[in-house]
Amino acid sequence: MGEHDVPDNADDRQLRAFMRALLEDVQALERMLEEGRFETGVRRIGAEQEVFLVDRKTLRAAPVGPKVIEDLRDGQITTELASFNLEINASPRTLGGTCLSDLEHELRTLVDRVDEAARPRGARAVLTGILPTLTRADLTLDNMAPVPRYRALNRAVMQMRGGDIHVRIKGLDEIEIHHDNVMLEACNTSFQVHFQVDPDEFARLYNVAQAVTAPVLAAAVNSPLLLGQRLWHETRVALFQQAVDARSATHTARGGRPRVHFGDAWVRESVLEIVREDITRFRVVLAADRDEDPMARLDAGEIPSLRALRLHNGTIYRWNRACYGVGATGAHLRIENRVLPAGPTITDEVANAALFFGLMSAMLETYGDVSKVMPFDDAKGNFFAAARHGLQAQFRWIGEESISADRLLLDRLLPMAREGLASSGVDRGDAEGYLDVVRRRVERRRTGAQWMLDSLARMGKKGTAETRLGRLVRGMIEARSEKGPVHTWEPVDFDEGEAWTAMGYRTVGQIMSTDLFTVRPQDLVDLAASVMDWEHVRHVPVEDDQGHLIGILTHRSLLRLVARGGMGSEPVAVRDLMTPEPVTVTPDTPTVEAMRLMRDKRISCLPVVEDTKLVGIVTERDLIDVSARLLESHLETLAEPTEHED
Repeated sequence: MGEHDVPDNADDRQLRAFMRALLEDVQALERMLEEGRFETGVRRIGAEQEVFLVDRKTLRAAPVGPKVIEDLRDGQITTELASFNLEINASPRTLGGTCLSDLEHELRTLVDRVDEAARPRGARAVLTGILPTLTRADLTLDNMAPVPRYRALNRAVMQMRGGDIHVRIKGLDEIEIHHDNVMLEACNTSFQVHFQVDPDEFARLYNVAQAVTAPVLAAAVNSPLLLGQRLWHETRVALFQQAVDARSATHTARGGRPRVHFGDAWVRESVLEIVREDITRFRVVLAADRDEDPMARLDAGEIPSLRALRLHNGTIYRWNRACYGVGATGAHLRIENRVLPAGPTITDEVANAALFFGLMSAMLETYGDVSKVMPFDDAKGNFFAAARHGLQAQFRWIGEESISADRLLLDRLLPMAREGLASSGVDRGDAEGYLDVVRRRVERRRTGAQWMLDSLARMGKKGTAETRLGRLVRGMIEARSEKGPVHTWEPVDFDEGEAWTAMGYRTVGQIMSTDLFTVRPQDLVDLAASVMDWEHVRHVPVEDDQGHLIGILTHRSLLRLVARGGMGSEPVAVRDLMTPEPVTVTPDTPTVEAMRLMRDKRISCLPVVEDTKLVGIVTERDLIDVSARLLESHLETLAEPTEHED
């Protein structure tokens, strides 16, 4: 998430001073490019690994990240937006030799360190693009990491929007969310890879990165679920673009760009095109004090940090980001690919990186200037097709009218990537091994996203939605620890005993029904009676057109109406029979408390509301199922022979 040392609430004077520093940094960058002040002839790679932390018992997000960082005191492990996320920064290394296996070894060591440090705090590390068990309750400012930069970013984005963030994504299911902060972004974790380039080749290689992002993503998708809904194969793409969209309705209507975007055209000559466009199109949202005179440093033969430029760049989220950096050997430019999701395993991630690095090294040799042989709109359309459909996407590729993602990868791009890694001096065993992981994944069509979807299909209606999602997360942890890459995983099935004992059903949100049949207060009671009969339910919530709970209609109410002879020829409205202002709970209400409420109030159901909207219902039947399964599991445990028995 970039630099942390920024004011929490910059005023107009500070923002103007920062803008001046930003423009001076751009002038310094122009001069550095003209004078050849950049390191050249070196191809380095790097990676950033983002991680979820989950509660070992509930498998829900565990906001213990700051404590884990404090325990580890490792400069390579730092905060992310949410306290249930962490970021791990791998060491930069030259592209060549055993760089890929070295990268995997380093990442594995660091992720294992995080996992070990999280265990005493009741948590585990999980690699996934979007955590399946995340809930709206996790996405509050209370769970934002205690870093001034994040608070300032949230304040600036919300102020520019002038209202709630609105997210709407349609896939196999559909989701629509109105949220009052930027924490929706915390649903996403990624595996970002860096590729150092010379200034004079930046434009051509940046265009290559844009072109190859779609097929690489198609093979890597790992985020099909958001808040329990099956959406895009890489839902991160749609969610991130909308979660930090600072545009007001007016700016959106006149075609203003979102801060998360793919781009609109090929780069023609220089990194300056991107830098200037981003300053022109996107307002400054964060500020920091000026720490240098970049021109004076250049006059002295030194390398400026260009802090203002790097800070502003960190608030604009191109899927391929142009980055300026300073290392021990001088200043450099690199391309940061931000589209790859975290997980499912470190081996899978490094295999995805190998594909990207190989194509970056080979495309120029194969196609020359990509902008001359491929329309930009095809690259952009391919990107969104890959995010929506993964390996099932259809692409428009160079020399092809249309080609499926899997055929393009198997027939053309994997062989090309192999040549690119070989020409870069990458160890043959490394190159073959990691690209073979991608090949097998594509042949089996077993991406992380497909594994999750297949697992949910296999579990069917067993348990509840909450426990099925929990089983997915449990499967991720087990497979990452014990199995190979995702193409070797079989879909998980629902384990009744594990679901009811290890995960538990401690809150209403874990047992409530969300597939609701509702009526409006003006509807005919006969309609409600028919719904109860057809769907075999005994309680029908009554809501208005905005989803606000108005009342509850029960089977008993209908029986009393019939007993009084009220189902005659005169139509009866639901409002005349419903129980208004029923007792309600929230998804985070403890199940035990819900049971006591129902017993003490002598009621047979509890509507579940969140932000005044109806989100579910829990009934006596749900609680009986929970109790029966818990009792069955407990009795089975008691029946198992002890170590003292023969």
